[in-house]
Amino acid sequence: MTRMGFATGYDYRVQISEFANAVRSAEERNFEIGFFSETWSLMRDSVTAMTAFAAATKRISLGCTQIVRLRSPVVWAQTAATLDEFSDGRIVICPGAPSEVHAKRHGFEHVTPAIALREWVDVFRMMLSGDKVDYQGKLLKVEGAKLGWKPVRSQIPLWFASTSTTGLRLAGKLADGVLLNTVSSPEYAANAIKIVREAAEEEGRNWNDFRIAILINTSVEDNSKAAIDAVRWEVAHKFMPEKAASQTRVRQRVGEPYIDENELPRLSAAYAKGGLEGLARALSPKTVQGLTAAGTADEVVKKVQQYRDAGVHLPIVRPAAWHQTQRILDLFAQ
Repeated sequence: MTRMGFATGYDYRVQISEFANAVRSAEERNFEIGFFSETWSLMRDSVTAMTAFAAATKRISLGCTQIVRLRSPVVWAQTAATLDEFSDGRIVICPGAPSEVHAKRHGFEHVTPAIALREWVDVFRMMLSGDKVDYQGKLLKVEGAKLGWKPVRSQIPLWFASTSTTGLRLAGKLADGVLLNTVSSPEYAANAIKIVREAAEEEGRNWNDFRIAILINTSVEDNSKAAIDAVRWEVAHKFMPEKAASQTRVRQRVGEPYIDENELPRLSAAYAKGGLEGLARALSPKTVQGLTAAGTADEVVKKVQQYRDAGVHLPIVRPAAWHQTQRILDLFAQ
């Protein structure tokens, strides 16, 4: 059976119960994982979403991104272990390092993302082991913390949500897997996987035990132009000026061929003049199609295969528009 994941949760007009029903439909079509992203855009939170998804399903794995500094590692361990219990051991957590944008949105001081991620993960894993935790890090000071019950699993899989070279190397050294970011091409994926593997092998880790997933912005329509237009808004978010340094340039450094440095001033000007909609319109079809799986059904299936060929174990398709959900689920049904 071909491994396949399905992600949902971005449309602000859709209720959480409808997202959960979509994940149930994914389970019925033998998708491996139902996924939800917790992001700086302040949509529904991942904990509530995972609870809704777990209540609606029985077999499918359930994954989510979680920005580590939004919860203390002690609360994070409590929450993850409770979700894992409620779902009968089906949870996968994809911790992400807090960016400067997250710090501004949530009112905490910006610190080195890699240090925060490493320390939060250290304490999280120690908490799940069941031992009393005393930890003295650069950012975290924890004394005498211990879960009051035995979790279903003492180890919940952690796939680091990584984009930059630093994040990818950290995933290779510490994580159980990596979740590559949206708005990324198969070429970027291949380059990113090389970085992760190199770091994992430096640590003497067994690469065969490592999982590689990627979130793919997916848009299926009867013609390519309509599909490209439907996903422009998601691509545009990554090119917004306040995110350019953390989203576009880090991808370039990894080796993203569909981000042209010469185009960034023009896109910034389009945003200044017309906001997100103006930026979306200014994106070239080549850029949008290169960074997503957008097109007719045949084109989308072919593009997803390109991610597999790049080394991705688990493509996770995320519909660009709610009306595409059923079509995409049927397209990749097992």
